[in-house]
Amino acid sequence: MTRITKDTTIGEALQINPGIVPILMGAGMHCIGCPSSAGETIEEAAMVHGIDCDDLMEEITTFINSQA
Repeated sequence: MTRITKDTTIGEALQINPGIVPILMGAGMHCIGCPSSAGETIEEAAMVHGIDCDDLMEEITTFINSQA
């Protein structure tokens, strides 16, 4: 299974697990469909949006682990 890390692009992360959309949207990342999100990593997007990347990754990881 492919893991989502802070170095994963938003586009890749959405392909891996589309269920993370509400997490990203809830964090203020409304750029899910933005063309630049395809090449922007989660860490880069978090920085641009003023979001703590570690907190965001913890929420994503918790969500993914709850699906297992």
